[in-house]
Amino acid sequence: MPVPDAPLGFAHHDHTACVSDTLAAAEARCAQDGLRFTPVRRKVLEILLQEHRALGAYAILDRLREDGFGSQPPVAYRALDFLVLNGLAHKIERLNAFIACTHPGQTHAPAFMICRMCDAVAETHSAPGRSALGDAARATGFRIERTVVEAEGVCPSCALKADA
Repeated sequence: MPVPDAPLGFAHHDHTACVSDTLAAAEARCAQDGLRFTPVRRKVLEILLQEHRALGAYAILDRLREDGFGSQPPVAYRALDFLVLNGLAHKIERLNAFIACTHPGQTHAPAFMICRMCDAVAETHSAPGRSALGDAARATGFRIERTVVEAEGVCPSCALKADA
C-alpha cells in the first residue's frame, strides 16, 4: 500500500486506475473551464500517462503517428502546449521532456524526482514560498511566480537492484 501522498512515479499503485482517473479529471476540468479537450490532446495526455517517465516531443509524435494522429511536429507541440498551459502536464526542464500532472485541477508548485538510472519521474509538491528561496525573495521584495524543482537521484526500484 503506498504512503498517502507518496509520489506515484515510485509508489506501487493500480496504474490502470491512475490513468483512467487522471483522464477523467482532465476531461472534467476542461468541461468546467470551457476548454477544448480534442482527441489529439486527450491522446497526448494518455501517452504521457502510460508510464511515469518523461517523454520528449518526438517520442510522443512517434506514438501519435502509430495511432493515426499525424506526423507533423506542430501536432505534438500544440497539444503539449495546451496540456502544460492548463496544468494537465509539466515540462521537465532537465530532460527537455514532458510528464502528465498527477494532480490535475489542483493549484500546486510541483517538484520532480528523476531517477538517473531508469528515467522514472515522480511528482510531489514543493513549497517555494516557505523555503530558503522564499525567505530570500521576501527579503528583497521579489515575488516568485514560478519555480522548477528537479532532483536527480535513484528511485527505490533501482536502489534495490543496485543493492542486490
